[in-house]
Amino acid sequence: MAEVTQRQRAILMAIVDRYIESGEPVGSGTIAASVGASVSPATVRNEMVALSDAGLLEQPHTSAGRIPTARAFRMFVDGLGHPRRLSAQSRQEIDARFADVAGTQAVLERTSHVLATLSSGVGVAIAAMPGSDQLEHVHFSRLAPGRVLAVVVTRGGAVRDRVLVLDADLSFSELETAANFLNENFRGWEIERVRAELRLRVEREQREYQRLMNSVEQLWTKAVPESAAQQTVYVEGVANLVGAAAMGGAIDRERLREMMSALETKQRLVDLLNAYIDARQESVRVVFDLEEHAPEMAGLVLIATRARLGGERQEGERLGTVGVIGPKRMQYERTMHAVGYIAQVLERQGLGLRGS
Repeated sequence: MAEVTQRQRAILMAIVDRYIESGEPVGSGTIAASVGASVSPATVRNEMVALSDAGLLEQPHTSAGRIPTARAFRMFVDGLGHPRRLSAQSRQEIDARFADVAGTQAVLERTSHVLATLSSGVGVAIAAMPGSDQLEHVHFSRLAPGRVLAVVVTRGGAVRDRVLVLDADLSFSELETAANFLNENFRGWEIERVRAELRLRVEREQREYQRLMNSVEQLWTKAVPESAAQQTVYVEGVANLVGAAAMGGAIDRERLREMMSALETKQRLVDLLNAYIDARQESVRVVFDLEEHAPEMAGLVLIATRARLGGERQEGERLGTVGVIGPKRMQYERTMHAVGYIAQVLERQGLGLRGS
């Protein structure tokens, strides 16, 4: 952004700040008054034209003022440098909201709620069960033809139950045989190793055992999906986007519908966060170009970071992601602080693999 002069940068930052506050296009007169008497409205108008030509401002209507583009918001966030710490009162309020919860599921649910409340955006909290956890017990119950309840318990304490829709119906006896086979042969095995070993045994077993082994593999694969699908997602605050649109945000109704549909598809959120938030990342990241990975997210901003849910760093630790998805018009400094601080709160909780 070397082509932006110091005066243009000051004007641009004032426009972004005013737009975040009001949600309305910003006129040159308003900015001239805020920048100071040394800059006339005519000068501000000329600089705003230059900023528009540089792709930093856009004009929704010919007679309206300007609104910042994603590049302008990026400059604004970069200009924050290292934002000030949350106030002691804000930290105490966040700590108080987590004081009465225990266990991964309850803490992550509370996390998404707190982030949504603080940011007026969509709070997101994700946790993944590492494949290094070991199988303790599996049980299958027949609910209806082709439908089975699977309960998988790991030695790390995770208990997950899923209703499976099978390609072929299995009798009570077949389900019991499959569960006994898994429990007798794979108790104490790492979760990911079970799938690999089952595939090997299917290949080398004799023909008369082929149907049994196929049934066991199908049950296990559906009960414990691939790693990307083993993530628990908590989302709260989607209604905040409706409020933003009603207050004059830059999101039309059709695009709002597409955004809400994407946010309700939790695997879509997992893919989106995995695309932008790296496991090695230590700081809070702000992403403006979500449409490059998810076109339906155009106009939204992601503020997120990784969270360690097991305290000390160790092999097989449980990683999660916490963040906010909201319109470009948001309180960036406060939201960035809240996301970073809540990640620290989750680490202090010393969560293991309880819950699912």
